[in-house]
Amino acid sequence: MKNNDIDILNKKHIDDFKRAIDIYEQNYKHEEIISLIQNGSIVEKQIAALKLDSINSPKDAETFIQNLTGCDGKIREAVSFRLEEFVKKNPEYFEKYVDIFLEAIVDINGNICRNTIGSLKYQNEMFKKEFCAKLLEKTLILSKSARTFDIQDGKYKINKEIFKLYWYLETVYELVEYINSAQLVEIVNNTKEIFDYTIREKTAKILCKINDEKLNSIKQKLKNDENYYVRRF
Repeated sequence: MKNNDIDILNKKHIDDFKRAIDIYEQNYKHEEIISLIQNGSIVEKQIAALKLDSINSPKDAETFIQNLTGCDGKIREAVSFRLEEFVKKNPEYFEKYVDIFLEAIVDINGNICRNTIGSLKYQNEMFKKEFCAKLLEKTLILSKSARTFDIQDGKYKINKEIFKLYWYLETVYELVEYINSAQLVEIVNNTKEIFDYTIREKTAKILCKINDEKLNSIKQKLKNDENYYVRRF
């Protein structure tokens, strides 16, 4: 990188920092903060999402949630950080964004996955039923393919798919009471012996919430797993 490029980059960092401080210190109106989230730069959207005091309407919710996916990671993480708080207060504003939540629970940033999953318990019944139906479909497809991963597919591709399955299973655990029992049995049968211990660990964790005789043998098998993090459940 040339010295001139470094100078330009340093100036941008300084300008971004000054702008962030300005947004924090100034008493912007609610509408102005929403406008920054909708039309601002990366740093403006990030800081505005953190400064936002409330979601006052479905339109506010739309502007806010559209920045949970498909944009810079700094923005996505800031939005996810406030998500549980806003969904808890007004779940009805977020009920039509099932697909956005499904995408966010497998974000490349684990903090965004975790924050998004944390907000799901506050969603209303209509949302949870639609969300879980789609979650099951995605989890079943991925759990089936994970059983037969071929090393020739490449380590990166396998790790990416395992990462997604990990967070799908974590979400299943959190919403297990909304999960169809027959499909849950199928998922558990797919994931009980997957080579990656984190998937077997999530499977064992899910089984702790379920009292089903059809799954007792799997529970016992996982309690004797070679990996401590799996058998501790």
